[in-house]
Amino acid sequence: MQLIIERGALLKALGHVQNVVERRNTIPILSNVLLSAEGSQVSFSATDLDMEIVDVAEAIVSIPGQITAPAHTLYEIVRKLPEGADVELKFASGEDPRLTVSAGRSRFALPVLPAGDFPVMSGDHEGVTFQVLKEDLKRLIDKTRFAVSTEETRYYLNGLYLHTLTEEGSGYLRAVATDGHRLALAEMPAPDGSMGGPGVIVPRKTIDQARRLLDDGSGSVEVTVSPAKIRFNFGQAALTSKIIDGSFPDYGRVIPKNNEKIMRVDSGVLSKAVDRVSTISAEKSRSVKLAIEPGRLTLTVRNIEAGQAVEEAEIDYDNETIEIGFNARYILDVMGQITGDVVELRLNDASSPTLVIDPADQGVQYVLMPLRV
Repeated sequence: MQLIIERGALLKALGHVQNVVERRNTIPILSNVLLSAEGSQVSFSATDLDMEIVDVAEAIVSIPGQITAPAHTLYEIVRKLPEGADVELKFASGEDPRLTVSAGRSRFALPVLPAGDFPVMSGDHEGVTFQVLKEDLKRLIDKTRFAVSTEETRYYLNGLYLHTLTEEGSGYLRAVATDGHRLALAEMPAPDGSMGGPGVIVPRKTIDQARRLLDDGSGSVEVTVSPAKIRFNFGQAALTSKIIDGSFPDYGRVIPKNNEKIMRVDSGVLSKAVDRVSTISAEKSRSVKLAIEPGRLTLTVRNIEAGQAVEEAEIDYDNETIEIGFNARYILDVMGQITGDVVELRLNDASSPTLVIDPADQGVQYVLMPLRV
C-alpha cells in the first residue's frame, strides 16, 4: 500500500475514528485503525466491538492495499505535522513490516497488524431508514443526554431511548433519558419513513461519538434503526453501533399530568442563585430548599460544617406556599438547556415530581424528583 494525502484531511478522518479506540485494550488489534486504500480514496475504520466508525478521505493512491496501525500514535504524529503538508503512507510486507509515515523531513515507522484480523461489524438490513437534519438531531441529543444514567446496575438506563410515537394524530421522533432522579425528554415531528421502526436504547458512548460527528457542517444525517443496531451516516463518515439489550421503563408514568401550581422565573436568575447558594452545600446530596410563595422565591442551603446560605428572587406565582428540595446539580443541568429567558416549574406538593417546561421550546420537558430537606 502506498498513498499521499493532505495532512488536514488525514487529521480530520483520524480524529473521527480514533475516539472510539480505548486507551487500554486486552485485544491488540482493537488499538489499531484499519487503513484501506483504493481508487482515489482511503478509508479509516476503528471499533471497540460494540461500535464502529468508518471515515473516508481523498488521496492519491499509487498502490492499493490494507493494513492496521496504532490509532492514537498515528493520530498524534499527524497532529504534530506542519499544516498543509503532504503525508505519504507506505506499507510493504517483509521481515520487519512497518507502516512508514513521511512528511517533509519527518519519517516514522509504526508497527502493524494484518488487516485480515481486524473485526468488521456486520450490517443489519432490517429496520427503517430516514433522514434527519443535523441541527434537529443535535437538539434531541443536547436536550437529553445529561440525564443518562452512569450507574452500571441499571444498564438499561445507560443510554438514550430513541423511538417514534403517535399523539393526537401526529407522529413524533422522541429522545428520553433518565437516571431515576430526573428525566429529560425532547421530541420533533417524525421524519418521513421513521414511523413504525423499533424503539432503541442507544449507548451513552455512541451518543457522544454521534454528537462529535454532528459538529462537522450542516445538512442531514441518514439514520437506520434495526432491532439490534443503529447506524448514522454523515456522508463521508458512518457510525454503526449495537444497542442496549433491555426494556426502557414506562417513563410516561412519572411525567406529572396535573401539577397546577405554576411558578415562572427568569432562568438565568434562578441558575445563578442556585449556583451561589450551593457553594456551601454538602457534596453528596447537594440539596437546596426552595420556599415558593406569591411573588417570591427563597433558596436556602444549610450545611453543619460550612454554614448557611440564603438568597431571594422575584417570581411570577400566585398559589399557596410550597417548600420543596432538589439536588442543585440537577437544577443547574436543566437550566443549562433552557433556550428562553423564562422557565416554568409546575408543582404539586413537596413530595411529588416537578415538571419543568421551556416556554421557548414546547418540544422538551424535564422532570425533577424532590429531595427531603
